[in-house]
Amino acid sequence: MIAVIDYDVGNVRSVCNAFRYIGFDAVLSSDPAVIQGAAGVVLPGVAAFGYAVAALGSLKDVVRRLALGGKPLLGICVGFQLLFDESCEYGRHEGLGLIGGKVAAIPPGRVIPHMGWNLVEMPDNMDLFAGLGDAKHFYFAHSYHAQVQDAAAALAYTEYGFEMVAAVQKANVFGTQFHPEKSGPQGLKVLENFVRVCAKGGRTC
Repeated sequence: MIAVIDYDVGNVRSVCNAFRYIGFDAVLSSDPAVIQGAAGVVLPGVAAFGYAVAALGSLKDVVRRLALGGKPLLGICVGFQLLFDESCEYGRHEGLGLIGGKVAAIPPGRVIPHMGWNLVEMPDNMDLFAGLGDAKHFYFAHSYHAQVQDAAAALAYTEYGFEMVAAVQKANVFGTQFHPEKSGPQGLKVLENFVRVCAKGGRTC
């Protein structure tokens, strides 16, 4: 069973529905016992970083503890950004600190927010992209991006006037800036690959 954390930040139900659509058991929950008992945890979100941290509340410590204990964790959009140390969105806010780096505004000179389909170059050492080939288009909707400062993290990039991090993997911690639940068959494959990781209790390769 996959636990999708329910914390009032936008796309939580659509993520849960996407897992169910591809035939996997996903439960929308804010109950620490349910989250702890799941094979994997998904932290979605469509909101400002500070609001998301506040809405997560005491579940922040639960998620961090489980991830540090080895449970597979997938952050999506703002959930992806929460994986990092901090964000400067509307002031400084601390994240989960699971991956070294910070979240900053997309540089001027580009359309903001970044909304739409972008090509993601997919390295072959990231489990979320297993079986998807070298590159696929995914759907993005955001105004801030991750500046990763963690040598242990594997990264996938998209081009947006600069190399922007589109996905990250560090051991059992995964994140996508894009929305797999809104990205068609390739997005559903990303979710399926995460379930495969959860079923094995860690990496698939």
